[in-house]
Amino acid sequence: MIKIYNFDNLLSSRWILMLRRFSSNETTLMSDTRKRISKILMSNSTLVLDTALNQSGIRISPDIVEDVLKRFENAGMLAYRFFDWAEKQRDYTHSIRAYHTMIGSLAKIRQFQIMWDLVNSMRSKRLLNVETFCIIMRKYARAHKVEEAIYTFNVMEKYDVPPNLAAFNSLLSALCKSKNVRRAQEIFDSMKDRFIPVPKTYSILLEGWGKDPNLPKAREIFREMDDAGCNPDIVTYGIMVDILCKAGRVDEAVGIVKEMDSKVCKPTSFIYSVLVHTYGIENRIEDAVDTFLEMERNGIIADVAVYNALIGAFCKVNKLKNVYRVLNDMGCKGVTPNSRTCNIILNFLIGRGETDESFKVFRRMIKVCEPDADTYTMMIKMFCENDNIDMALKVWKYMRLKRFIPSMHTFSVLINGLCEKGNATKACVLLEEMIEKGIRPSGVTFGRLRKLLIKEGREDVVKFLQEKMNLLVKEPLCD
Repeated sequence: MIKIYNFDNLLSSRWILMLRRFSSNETTLMSDTRKRISKILMSNSTLVLDTALNQSGIRISPDIVEDVLKRFENAGMLAYRFFDWAEKQRDYTHSIRAYHTMIGSLAKIRQFQIMWDLVNSMRSKRLLNVETFCIIMRKYARAHKVEEAIYTFNVMEKYDVPPNLAAFNSLLSALCKSKNVRRAQEIFDSMKDRFIPVPKTYSILLEGWGKDPNLPKAREIFREMDDAGCNPDIVTYGIMVDILCKAGRVDEAVGIVKEMDSKVCKPTSFIYSVLVHTYGIENRIEDAVDTFLEMERNGIIADVAVYNALIGAFCKVNKLKNVYRVLNDMGCKGVTPNSRTCNIILNFLIGRGETDESFKVFRRMIKVCEPDADTYTMMIKMFCENDNIDMALKVWKYMRLKRFIPSMHTFSVLINGLCEKGNATKACVLLEEMIEKGIRPSGVTFGRLRKLLIKEGREDVVKFLQEKMNLLVKEPLCD
């Protein structure tokens, strides 16, 4: 019996080893496929994209498509071309997540008609759910299309997706985040009997009035919540603390935190990060440090958000050595810095005119965390403003090597820098690339390049770029 048991264990171990190897090989294969697709998308124009993808012989899966769409969600045209190509591949069907990512990407470039075409496609495949409409409401509200967001909520029934409390909360949230809290309040008042509010509902309105900002109204919502027998949760308390801090009433916010301590609801690292950040803004560095230490004494583990708040506080009072000490403490505690950590320090150093130190920090930080659009934009802008366009282009090249899709602001900063140096040709290449990716240049950026091109007598190039921009607005994703 013992021999059989050992033999079975041996077989089992071999199977586990084989499965692990298979899983590892499969993960590597998927990663290689994503990289190949990204390279094709980055190096081919939309006109020949289908051909390049077909000739690559790449086989796709839902996971791969979802990952690529997520990576290119800021490049609407490229994302849609790939989405359209993928749909035609044998033995492949778009997942709900792929549709949702694409809907969000199209909404960013205001291609709402094509977005609704995808909704209808999902409807025919019975893939629609509440989240689909929540995404659309958020995107409409962000584009300041309030009536369209409300229409989306009202039209859900027609698409056989009855609106529920989650959809109701999503509509309120979309309106509040787009600075339409008064309209959100009207809808809440008219529908709260139909959709019974929960703490999240009140928290959404509370946050909306806090950003308005309207502290008396926020307090009224907080009281109304209590009167309705809806006990505040940790999120509600966090929002109220944040509102009071932003209103300059940090001592009142501390009172709420102490009130929480006496209840079941214990303060979180987020709430402490708000307090530390506020003390930093008010140059109360000792209070910021004391609050951080108090949090640790209360057994709450510091996360990257609290550390970022503390780093920001030290930056505010020009204590760079303390900033580096905090970074060391993060390393000892196993807390990895994020792009926000990097951006806070870079913004501080750039503000002090320390270009060399900023670049040193940038090079060190990219080894431990992924830069975001703000990181690249800051570095490129710094070098442009210091008349070092070559270094700005090096940062741009590194960003491209990392397969990072630049934002509209990142493009604009480099284009403006090239215009400042009189390099209209390179600026035109970037502007055309920007349009190709479905990103519309700002009027200021295009105007600056236009002025330079006219000065050089290149009105034909201005006309060409203007036509491409017009196409982007009207029908950028259609042949």
